[in-house]
Amino acid sequence: MSPEFRSVLLKALGLTIALFIGLLIAVEILLIGLTQFSWPWADWVLGIGTGLALFVAFFFLIFPVTAAFAGLFLDYVAELVEREHYPADPVGRPLPAVQAIMTALQFFLLVLGVNLAVLPFVLFGVGVVALVIANAYLLSREFFEMAAMRHMPRDDARELRKANGPAIFVAGLLPALLSFVPFANLVVPLFSTAYFVHLFKQVRASSA
Repeated sequence: MSPEFRSVLLKALGLTIALFIGLLIAVEILLIGLTQFSWPWADWVLGIGTGLALFVAFFFLIFPVTAAFAGLFLDYVAELVEREHYPADPVGRPLPAVQAIMTALQFFLLVLGVNLAVLPFVLFGVGVVALVIANAYLLSREFFEMAAMRHMPRDDARELRKANGPAIFVAGLLPALLSFVPFANLVVPLFSTAYFVHLFKQVRASSA
């Protein structure tokens, strides 16, 4: 991993960890203020249970949260890929700052909502398959359109993605599977950016 990619990863990961630490502290303070049991062991059990629940939440939410923060740097990563691998092509235009933030926030809320909706079904075998399929669709759609919008209007990017929907969806299966692998899921947003920049270049060339 190049120093530039590593720098973006560390920034996104640092923001994610800071968010979860802040959330843990806020929840513990809230519990202390709202719950006062007569038995010290009950307070201890509640504290341990809350910590474990937040740890489980951290495991399932670290990918969408990291993706949201990484979304703030994806234009930078895409430009690095374009300059290194496609020096003869025009470099794409970065999204306006407000649009980039809103896109990252919308993606986070969408991935979070879909994952939470499907999460109860993970206890059954079909839930894991549903999560992979849902994340493959979301990742392929968002990252391909992000790469495309650097070179064309949003509507054109969306039409290009729809015209090549099956191939783009299949490409999304790999990052979707990686998003469930501990530690590997931390690099999925950056990997997906580079991955779909290459895919966009191939799709655009074949459509020309």
